[in-house]
Amino acid sequence: MSKLKLSERLYCIASNVKSGGIVADIGCDHAFTSIYLVGKKLAKGAVAMDINEEPLKRAKEHISGCGMDGRIVTRLSDGAKELGRGEADTILISGMGGALVVKILSESIDIIKGTKELVLSPQSEIYLVRHFLHDNGFKIVNEDMVKEQGKFYVVIRAVPGIQHFADKTGYIYGEFLINNKNQVLKEYLVKEHKRTGAVLRKLSGENSSKNTAAVLRSAVLKEEHDTIEKLIKKISL
Repeated sequence: MSKLKLSERLYCIASNVKSGGIVADIGCDHAFTSIYLVGKKLAKGAVAMDINEEPLKRAKEHISGCGMDGRIVTRLSDGAKELGRGEADTILISGMGGALVVKILSESIDIIKGTKELVLSPQSEIYLVRHFLHDNGFKIVNEDMVKEQGKFYVVIRAVPGIQHFADKTGYIYGEFLINNKNQVLKEYLVKEHKRTGAVLRKLSGENSSKNTAAVLRSAVLKEEHDTIEKLIKKISL
């Protein structure tokens, strides 16, 4: 355990686990996050779950190697389907696209609603996850964003409660990240501002005014570009 060092992304995920109870690590892969949480006494125990046998085999090896056979169990499961209601205090899901995260949560909604917190790190379509949480009785109490090996990752911590954001900007870019002036979000927005600007200039140079589809695309992209610019200024204040 003393030799286990999490990546910045996994450390950020682990630091958002606050229940102090049992963690259901769905799509556990190598189970390093579970091992870290239990080893650091941030969780009483863990259920490391995966839909495939091979990741579970690796997880078992790592768990045994760290002397945690009695504190972390592995379980073959499609999402959270093999988890009992009330069995876990924290649901942890990372390394998947937003649509898949929503699918996993939706298919086990009764189990999910019996937990104290959700710690989620979707790799795409994050707005779907934020909408799902608000539509199903969860409020977002924290969001972090980290950059690792050139990629940007968002970590969301949600607990039971009622919450809604005022407009789509909060769902797309993260209300908490914006309000907390997250500097990694700013870096991401600057990158996206350059990207959308370059595409807009290209479309303009292609004399696309006669192409209805291109005109519509330019309008949508211009709105996105302008929104990003406003957010950069807000975070920079």
